[in-house]
Amino acid sequence: MKKSLARLVVCLVCSGIAAANDQADGQQELASNQLGTVHFPTSCAESVQQGFERGVALLHDFWYGEARKQFQQVAAEDPHCAIAHWGIAMSYWHQLWNRPDQATLKRGRAEVQRARALHSHDDREWGYIAAIAAFYGGKKKRDYDARVAAYSKAMEVAYRHHPEDLEAGCFYALSLLASAPDRDPSFSHQKKAAALLEPLFVQAPDNPGVAHYLIHSYDTPQMAKLGLAAAERYPKIAPASPHAWHMPSLIFAWLGQWQDDIAANQAAIEATRNAAAYHMGSEGQEFPAMDFLEYAYLQTGREADAWHLIEEVKAMPAMKDTSGPGFDPRFRALVRLPARYELELHHWSNAATLDAVAEANPEDSVSTYWTRAIGHARTGHLDEARQDLAAILSIHRSLVRQHNTESADFAEQHWEQAAAWLAHAEGRNDEALTTLRRIAEAQEAQGDRPLALPAREMLADMLLELNRPQEALPEYQADLKFNPNRFDGLYGAAQSAELAGKSEEANAYYAALLKVCAGGSSDRPELRHAKQILAQKQQASLRRP
Repeated sequence: MKKSLARLVVCLVCSGIAAANDQADGQQELASNQLGTVHFPTSCAESVQQGFERGVALLHDFWYGEARKQFQQVAAEDPHCAIAHWGIAMSYWHQLWNRPDQATLKRGRAEVQRARALHSHDDREWGYIAAIAAFYGGKKKRDYDARVAAYSKAMEVAYRHHPEDLEAGCFYALSLLASAPDRDPSFSHQKKAAALLEPLFVQAPDNPGVAHYLIHSYDTPQMAKLGLAAAERYPKIAPASPHAWHMPSLIFAWLGQWQDDIAANQAAIEATRNAAAYHMGSEGQEFPAMDFLEYAYLQTGREADAWHLIEEVKAMPAMKDTSGPGFDPRFRALVRLPARYELELHHWSNAATLDAVAEANPEDSVSTYWTRAIGHARTGHLDEARQDLAAILSIHRSLVRQHNTESADFAEQHWEQAAAWLAHAEGRNDEALTTLRRIAEAQEAQGDRPLALPAREMLADMLLELNRPQEALPEYQADLKFNPNRFDGLYGAAQSAELAGKSEEANAYYAALLKVCAGGSSDRPELRHAKQILAQKQQASLRRP
């Protein structure tokens, strides 16, 4: 990167978010001047045009609650503004986050009916209204995939009828991402969305939707490098948006750019709390930032900072829904952060005794039992590991009965990973290795982002424990292509190379690990060993004539 995000944070926070704090009308400042440039002409009263475009910018930033308030204000100021009700209906559907329940669908349908009843004579506006009607319409129990596919098709029609409408292009691209098939190794929808958005990025570099949706389009290890330009640009476009600061970390994490990842999420947390001070309904947005921030801390020898995040989350109050009905993001953080901490640091005994979070949803509870099962298997408590595996199976059956396919698949994969460690503990090593290899290949092909410990890395760890460093090394190397600069991946590759007698390769990996952790305060034995090996190399070179 030509300019690191760490420097960008200092610049933009000082000139943008901090400037807003100094204004008496800080909320208005946050709501308007720092959300990017949107051009969305309407047939509504000229007096509401600016407010309407602010609402669209908020939609692009996934700031749905504030967008709804903005569109409701537009509708109140101009009761004949049909497209305002399109905006309200759009705010109820968080396209990449959740599937609306029946109550939410009912509210969305009501807004569609209001929009239609106002009989806008603008053909372009009717295209948007028809598209959202395609999502909310039909039978109450209509399949979600059918809804989102119908919306995407209608949004495509709207864009084809008005190819000059950049905003229609943005929303059509987002619909492609929302309708992308689960676990599609071709990433066909993501590539189609990116191909649509790239020319728009040149045409409108200050539009928040273009940069935001490009990042989502490239959110896979295979394509992450293509998302760097959008990742660098998005916080500049919308510095008031917490999500705009967090989003670049999706790209940085795939590329192992941990310092940029850390800076992005620290800024996202600051922006969230700044907006929350003005009652802009952003409180829960800091949890995704904390999630990525902890992961980056643990890769860079900053375990104390990671632990501080966990303690901070424990001390927080309950949060309002942000991703869907009945969802408190704090409970997910209470599951994920401690689990990752113990697994990444190989604290197997602590992992085995991790407390379940009673309020967690089923998918998050899977993460707890997965962590415990691995911890129990790796400490020789096999009966307890079997109990944890049984708990995952019970959750899996419940999810299948609910037709929650995505969460059921998540549960099944994590059951298989934990079961592989139990098989290893029982001496069934070929079975364990085969299972982990199959999961690793699926994760990599589908661009899955692991909670912690990628399956390929676990496969390599198991081979190393079996004293097969020659086989472990290429597995670590393969994993580092998909998860570059991971602490355990670098150390595992170095250790495998060292044990295989490949000292030059080992030294290169040890040096890379120390570089990644430069500036950290960790005293992990892995870092002490890396320093010792490199010191010995330096001493040997000094003794040479």
